[in-house]
Amino acid sequence: MQARKKYLLLAFLASWLFLLLLLLGDRLRRSAFMSRPRAVSPRSWPRWADRSLLGSFAAPQELQDLGTPSPPSSRLNSSSRCRMENCFDLGRCRRHGFKVFTYPRQRGQPVSDSYGKILASLERSRYHTRRPEEACVFVLPFDTLDRDRLSARYVPGLGQQLGASPLWNGGRNHLVFNLYSGTWPHYGPELGFDVGQAMLAKASFDAESFRPGFDVSIPLFPRDHPQWGGQEGRLRHGAVPPRKKYLLAFKGKRYLTGIGSGTRNALHHIHNGKDIVSLTTCKHGKDWEKHKDARCDKDNADYEKFDYQELLHNSTFCIVPRGRRLGSFRFLEALQAACIPVLLSDGWELPFSEVIDWSKAAVVGSERLLLQIPSAVRCIHPERVLALQQQTQFLWDAYFSSVDKIVHTTLEIIKDRLLPHRSRPRFLWNEPPGGLLALPDFSTHIGDFPFYYLQHGSSPSEKFTALIRVVSPLSQPVLRLIQAVSRSQYCAQILVLWSCEEPPPPLEKWPQITVPLSVIEGRREPSDRFFPYAAIRTDAVLSLDEDSSLSTSEVDFAFVVWRSFPERIVGFLASSHFWDAEQQRWGYTSRWTNELSIVLTAAAFYHRYYHSLFTGYLPAGLRELAGGLAACEDILMNVLVAAVTKLPPIKVTQRKQHKEAVPQQQVKGTAPSSSRGFSQQQDCLNQLAEWFGYMPLVSSQLRLDPVLFKDQVSILRKKYRHLERP
Repeated sequence: MQARKKYLLLAFLASWLFLLLLLLGDRLRRSAFMSRPRAVSPRSWPRWADRSLLGSFAAPQELQDLGTPSPPSSRLNSSSRCRMENCFDLGRCRRHGFKVFTYPRQRGQPVSDSYGKILASLERSRYHTRRPEEACVFVLPFDTLDRDRLSARYVPGLGQQLGASPLWNGGRNHLVFNLYSGTWPHYGPELGFDVGQAMLAKASFDAESFRPGFDVSIPLFPRDHPQWGGQEGRLRHGAVPPRKKYLLAFKGKRYLTGIGSGTRNALHHIHNGKDIVSLTTCKHGKDWEKHKDARCDKDNADYEKFDYQELLHNSTFCIVPRGRRLGSFRFLEALQAACIPVLLSDGWELPFSEVIDWSKAAVVGSERLLLQIPSAVRCIHPERVLALQQQTQFLWDAYFSSVDKIVHTTLEIIKDRLLPHRSRPRFLWNEPPGGLLALPDFSTHIGDFPFYYLQHGSSPSEKFTALIRVVSPLSQPVLRLIQAVSRSQYCAQILVLWSCEEPPPPLEKWPQITVPLSVIEGRREPSDRFFPYAAIRTDAVLSLDEDSSLSTSEVDFAFVVWRSFPERIVGFLASSHFWDAEQQRWGYTSRWTNELSIVLTAAAFYHRYYHSLFTGYLPAGLRELAGGLAACEDILMNVLVAAVTKLPPIKVTQRKQHKEAVPQQQVKGTAPSSSRGFSQQQDCLNQLAEWFGYMPLVSSQLRLDPVLFKDQVSILRKKYRHLERP
């Protein structure tokens, strides 16, 4: 009996010991797993994609070999830890501001068309300086765009040339542009020379070698990408439905071997020939037939059945897989065509990702989730599809449609890093008109900009500042104008911009009015009126010439209209532009017609922000051009506002005699098709169109009148009754 009890006790203890060992072993295994270094996880699907709606992951046999993996990055020694704090001399920028110096080009130094465009944009920029001692950022004269040793555009010996330059200083404060790095077979990040402490503005940037807050990821753009302006996007308001003919499309090369071949080789799995068209061809390169597989003949035949441009413009989503490198031209092509990019390029640091929220314009997928793409894009709601399409058009127009915009977006990102407390909030980069046209020197608060009042739920101030430019000695018409404007219930102050050669008269010579009156000494230049004077504290500015003739009622009504459209120019004197087919150039006319695209700032309301934009955004050379041609500063301000808003100005009612007198004087001896009297205005229009790369002005047939204007009712029932009195 005693022996039996001993056996039971031993069995009980053994079972407990066994359970204890199981528990301890499981914990040990877990701790060992957690202590291992984790692999970098691929990019997740966007938040709106419900994983419960996706099928299981693709089986290994469904996807072909993913190609030769790239070797570990051989980057960089100490420069891989570069940040603005330790590899950039901020003191250079504090002394002279944000200035960019481009090295003088050496005679006989080969420069590609693309790099020539980059240098031209920098040299025309408002940040450019010809003095290296003033520079905050330096840009090399050597073409660094193509660093593939097998390329005909590869420039050898850069390391020795940089070492001989006294300005190089180990790359400190330098910006190096690059589109193609590495070479066959791995296409790694190496550039063939030591970049040292230089910042890289690089296409196809991989997340491992990208230095956050220091480098800038730029898009891969083709050789014929426009220098300025660029073509418009394909989406027109109300013209393109959320769903096009094809849901999802791809047409491009299929790499049979090497890096990048895996994803493109698997694209045929999602092709159904109906709403999903995925076509590849093996027929590229000199020795493609040596690597030809069983699918090549059929793929090549199907490839010829569809036109690429037709697919691009008639597809809702466009697959953008990686090529040999992470980026491809297809990315910009899809953005322009309003075809929502579906990105299949694991590890790609997207262009300008520091400031652009790509979840609003693209679907960032995973190469290993290729077979789940059709079901993922089908579950996106039509309203979401349209929002994505609209955002592709905004991003294309704001940052990618020209080399000049790509270059200046790069510069503005770097400039924002220098003064983080005065940098643009992310909202300004991702909402029209975009970060390039929202200057942080004016404000970093979105409620201060005229084009964000609606989103911010605010409205402009209820008063205006009148700015009267006087170029001749004080006269009775100027005194009458001051008195009429001061009687407006909305007038906060009157500023007289004195641009006369004679000194301004003493204060007792000016009229006694109920609002403050100040005199500002001008430089006798027409564009002086658009300087951001600190004395202007109201949102609205009423710009007036000394010979303007306005009544108090006209001023009151125009201001009420402006408060409903604070992002536009609202005024009285209108003119228009037109395309002269005979002379193949833009023409200008102020003939009284139903069409208008320009409101002269001789009598107009606009937001004071446009003073800052005119002075701080436009290069000095462009402002000098406007100052040398008659009325060109008027046209330039209208062009600038139209480029920002994509909207026409607004003309308001004016008294009959005022309406008839000015146009007759302006159009005397002129005709819409050939106007000698307006030759300087026409020259101005054409030079501005050339500078912007397109014609920003927008035509309109809208004129706003008060309620009951010209109606056959008692004049006493009308609010602005003085508008109808002679």
